[in-house]
Amino acid sequence: MTDQIFQGYRGIALSTLKKYNVRVWGQAYIETTRGVFRGTVLPRSENDDDRHLVLKIETGYNIGINVSTITSMKETGYQKAIYKIPEKEFPYSDDKPTVKLFGTGGTIASRLDYRTGAVIPAFSPGELYGAVPELADICNINTEKLFAVFSENMGPDQYITLAKAIGKEIENGADGIIIGHGTDTLHHTAAALSFMVQNLPIPVILVGSQRSSDRPSSDAALNLIHASYAAGHGDIAEVLVCMFGPTSDEYGFLHRGTRVRKMHSSYRSTFRTIGDTPVATVTREGIEHIKKKYNPRRKDRKVKIMPFFNELVTMLYYYPHMKPEMLDSLVEMGYKGIIIVGTGLGHVNRELYPALERAKEKGVSVFMTLQTIWGYVHMMVYETGRDMMAKGVVPLGNMLPEVAWVKLGWALGQTDDPDEVKEIMLKPVNDEITEREPYNGYLVYQGGVKEVEEFIRQFRK
Repeated sequence: MTDQIFQGYRGIALSTLKKYNVRVWGQAYIETTRGVFRGTVLPRSENDDDRHLVLKIETGYNIGINVSTITSMKETGYQKAIYKIPEKEFPYSDDKPTVKLFGTGGTIASRLDYRTGAVIPAFSPGELYGAVPELADICNINTEKLFAVFSENMGPDQYITLAKAIGKEIENGADGIIIGHGTDTLHHTAAALSFMVQNLPIPVILVGSQRSSDRPSSDAALNLIHASYAAGHGDIAEVLVCMFGPTSDEYGFLHRGTRVRKMHSSYRSTFRTIGDTPVATVTREGIEHIKKKYNPRRKDRKVKIMPFFNELVTMLYYYPHMKPEMLDSLVEMGYKGIIIVGTGLGHVNRELYPALERAKEKGVSVFMTLQTIWGYVHMMVYETGRDMMAKGVVPLGNMLPEVAWVKLGWALGQTDDPDEVKEIMLKPVNDEITEREPYNGYLVYQGGVKEVEEFIRQFRK
């Protein structure tokens, strides 16, 4: 057998396949010291190790098998799979709303490129329809790829480009806008657009997926269906994040762009509204409002685009015994704004006080947020907080740290006057600071205790 049929395999893994005459895409029966496995041998990523075989088992999941555990292996069949999403002509209809989908590189509807291990997104209307045919029952979709980057590579340049593109699409008459985005920094982009795009007449929905669409447990299709309904038919004209609600597929949440955070690295229900409730839930049939106050859809095309950002802003996550040179170095490097992520009610140690004074003298805007995630900065309670306020540190209520970083960059993009920056930061645009946290705005339960386990059994059988 030639090496071309052992795509991506090398070293001991390649030797093992050759030893048992098993090909990539071959259906294999594998006996190991850990049990028997049946499935299709998949190609390996070019960057992976040479000690494992990758097997797609009957459930659709991929597993890795250490070749050192294999005692025998037999090819029982062969059929090369084509991991390409079928493309069909999108059936446009005059009686359905038209939604624009901007692509940034996220994995909404996608396939896995087993050569590189990368997820390749389906993007054209035809590809989307081939992957998620239900979309045609909801709206007409036009697509435009703005970027092709992982979400960790999104930043101010992309925020500004998106804001301008949204303004143009609203002017062109779109009924709603969807932004496909990787989940890692989706909430940063949502916050940025909440500040850069104001007085929206239509919904702008950011959506992602935790798991690529070649996996049986993928959330990609349902998230896209929910986002399409919210963009095309929903009456909430705000920047919203649409992702899984519960771990089941009952509904999705619509989170306000300034109050949402990714809370788990792999759960599909990773996004949560912090210190408040989501704006609404959404299914493929409709939207159920949770919050009564929101910006409603309008028929006009008026929107305020404010694409400003100064990149000389940063976050300083405080830790015990932090040295003043940490803060001084940021000032010396020319940073104009610093978000401190402090302990408790908004505290840092006294060692930083001289550095805070030097930052104030240099005209650097310094603001306080919390490591606790939930709750409010209260710097008048203890002497520590009052001292820091006297040295120019401004408390930001219950603004989330990453939202504060985004807003500070946006504020400094408009002015470098510390008093004007402070005024912008403390004036809420869309609930980045709220007057109070509702009774159900903080819900974190601990497993193992009787009352929690009884509650969980209602939903997890």
